[in-house]
Amino acid sequence: MPHLWVRAEQRANEKRVGLMPKGVAALKAAGIAVTVEQSPSRIVPIDAFAEAGATIAPEGSWVEAPKDAFIFGLKELPDSTDPLPHRHIFFGHAFKGQSLGRPLLARFAAGGGTLYDLEYLTDETGRRVAAFGYWAGYAGAAVSLLAWAAQQRGTPCAPVSTWPDAAAMRDDVARAMRESGAPAPDALVIGALGRVGTGASDFCSAMGVDVTQWDMAETAHGGPFPEIAAHGLFFNCILARPGCPVFVPPAMRDDPGRALRVIGDIACDPDSDYNPIPIYDRATSWEAPATRVADAPPLDVMAIDNLPSLLPLESSEDFSEQLLPHLLTLGAPGDGVWGRAEAEFRKHVPEG
Repeated sequence: MPHLWVRAEQRANEKRVGLMPKGVAALKAAGIAVTVEQSPSRIVPIDAFAEAGATIAPEGSWVEAPKDAFIFGLKELPDSTDPLPHRHIFFGHAFKGQSLGRPLLARFAAGGGTLYDLEYLTDETGRRVAAFGYWAGYAGAAVSLLAWAAQQRGTPCAPVSTWPDAAAMRDDVARAMRESGAPAPDALVIGALGRVGTGASDFCSAMGVDVTQWDMAETAHGGPFPEIAAHGLFFNCILARPGCPVFVPPAMRDDPGRALRVIGDIACDPDSDYNPIPIYDRATSWEAPATRVADAPPLDVMAIDNLPSLLPLESSEDFSEQLLPHLLTLGAPGDGVWGRAEAEFRKHVPEG
């Protein structure tokens, strides 16, 4: 019998979960055992998982889970050098040259385990089967506009925290924009046809921000892209990959005539070899949502890497609904999305 073990997230401010109680019930009905760890921060109370039929385990006990269990989380594992013998499902950020990816893959090589990276669960056409993209774009646009409003007032962007729903988020951003006293900026969104770009565009439109939408056709020539500097806001909504052009080179940052004031790097791959915005080198945080990269005129970068958790209930419900049909196929992990994800892992993991 397949066994899915849902671990507690360890990252601060991470309240999302990739499986909802109704998903537990569906997996149990399909003959899949489900264990859910207790968590002090998860948006869904543990009692709801127990009522759906999950076995409840202490936080962090996945290290002692049966070796044939699939350990399922969203964000990174706790820091350690211990070998990883289990099959893990989470966003590993390890296949594109990221600095933290190398020690993670070494742990899998040492333990003989497997990483089914959620970013690489794809259908036959190569399209991801489950993503938080829409809510990442939506929340990323919201925080970027908060950073813009703060910049207009001459203050740093204030810390952000979880919103109860999207309507409350819109209300807060609209209020901040009004209090800035400045007319709404315009925005350019690259990746506008995808989930992330759609979310960013939708939020901007709701705030009265005029949006220029670009996708592959507009970036195919490879740059340079002076149009980016001519907009008040720029949103990068595409994943860094080999061959990805540079959208914001250092020369644009240092241009005194640019209109660009805030970059929302929603894709957020600052330590990737293929980073298309190589003017900053680390993600920002809920405590400090934007980093200043130029002063004359000011230019701030918003690059929070767990944006959907700002709307944890809505984003969890959406993602879990997308992923559940594929969790139901864990009985045949060598096939379909799981087989393709494992093949990608094998390309990158060093020999043990």
